[in-house]
Amino acid sequence: MLSKEASNEAAAVPANPFLTGVHTPMKEELTIEDLSVTGTIPAVLDGRYLRMGPNPIAANPANYHWFAGDGMIHGLRIENGRALWYRNRWIRSEAVSRALGEERTTGPRHVFDTVNTNVVGFAGKTLGLVEAGSTPVEIGETLETLRYTDFGGTLHGSFAAHPHIDPVTGEMHSVCYDVSNPTTIRYVVVTGQGKVRREVAIPVEHGPMIHDCAFTARFAIILDLPVTLSLETAMTGHPFPYRWNESHQARVGLLPREGEAGDIIWCPIDPCYVFHAVNSSDAPDGNVILDVIVHDRMFSKSKAGPDSRRSGLERWIIDPVAGTVDRTTIDPTPQEFPRQDERRFGLPYRYAYTMALTDAFLGTGLFKHDLEARTRQVHDFGPGRHPCEFVFLPAHAEAEEDEGWLIGFVIDAKSETTDLVILDARNFEGAPQASIRLPHRVPPGFHGNWVQTSAAGSTSPSAGKS
Repeated sequence: MLSKEASNEAAAVPANPFLTGVHTPMKEELTIEDLSVTGTIPAVLDGRYLRMGPNPIAANPANYHWFAGDGMIHGLRIENGRALWYRNRWIRSEAVSRALGEERTTGPRHVFDTVNTNVVGFAGKTLGLVEAGSTPVEIGETLETLRYTDFGGTLHGSFAAHPHIDPVTGEMHSVCYDVSNPTTIRYVVVTGQGKVRREVAIPVEHGPMIHDCAFTARFAIILDLPVTLSLETAMTGHPFPYRWNESHQARVGLLPREGEAGDIIWCPIDPCYVFHAVNSSDAPDGNVILDVIVHDRMFSKSKAGPDSRRSGLERWIIDPVAGTVDRTTIDPTPQEFPRQDERRFGLPYRYAYTMALTDAFLGTGLFKHDLEARTRQVHDFGPGRHPCEFVFLPAHAEAEEDEGWLIGFVIDAKSETTDLVILDARNFEGAPQASIRLPHRVPPGFHGNWVQTSAAGSTSPSAGKS
């Protein structure tokens, strides 16, 4: 039993919001087969829905940051209208392997090996991703950690958590940064065969945190914004050493797709922060159109997780001749985790799907934005039900832009259960087409994707095959 002094001391430490409530970590790895389905799963879906997020084995509440927790992958296997299984597995970093009494996972590391942010199918493999220092990790069909990878020795350093696949070339593009090198970021292009083809070192100041990137037919777009490495925070031993930095010049860079660092057109912008680009394209007048989810600031007060005061959907018109950025608000409602039909990435597009956001960085519903008609639809899952990021899947290879399904987790806070929900994108506000019940709560995580089986072919150029 705790002493009175120890009890008072424990009570004085506020509960970490990313370790309690719906964020309470799962304690075990599960395998659940032949799951209950309400409605009809589209017959064309033959593959796995995969989602990555932090799930610490043994966190210190006083020092825990949501972005730094041990990685856990969740997955559902779907085939012939049935949900065959659900699994959750920790990514076997060195720390997790020690905690579970297992052998060290093989493969090359760089700086650290906690992988907790995204999972993609690419070049015939399933890859777990994180930013700021680690190499990717290869994940097996039943979610086991296979090995760490540097793309056959072609990756020279860290990778990124949020790459994008060019639907025209099949190459994967990313902007990578490294906590151990605050003076350089790298633009990295990986071929459809899984080898790094291009790596451009770009000088920067202060070590900016760059979660996402974008591209058009002409440019790779670099978001150098004022969340940067804080040596003061790092020296205290905090696991996430990035903070809002008023002295860092916010700017957007246009790097010609085959250019070098000296060719970048840097355009200053008022201080703000962007986790996620929605999409980008070249305009007929020579400008670049970039749609983004913009936060007024980030990591300025909280040391546990995101803490912006305002966020919304904006369109940035970047003039590469004048070196200017014109910002227009499309929707000021707080929202995050944007997705679209990734067959249109880097090209003109019409529809975007986002998660309505609360102050606690939880979802309250989904938005469908029609950027041509300038309208917004809302899908409300009901009180106490929190959607996570939803992924768009086209119905077939020649499907129109919103002809398909949206798929993602919805957490029921009251019953502590989770549904994998499938929505018809053209009946966005209607009842789900299908819902697959999990008898437990899956904590809110970050990113995921649909990975179609090789035999079935891919429903999307960016879905990858595994």
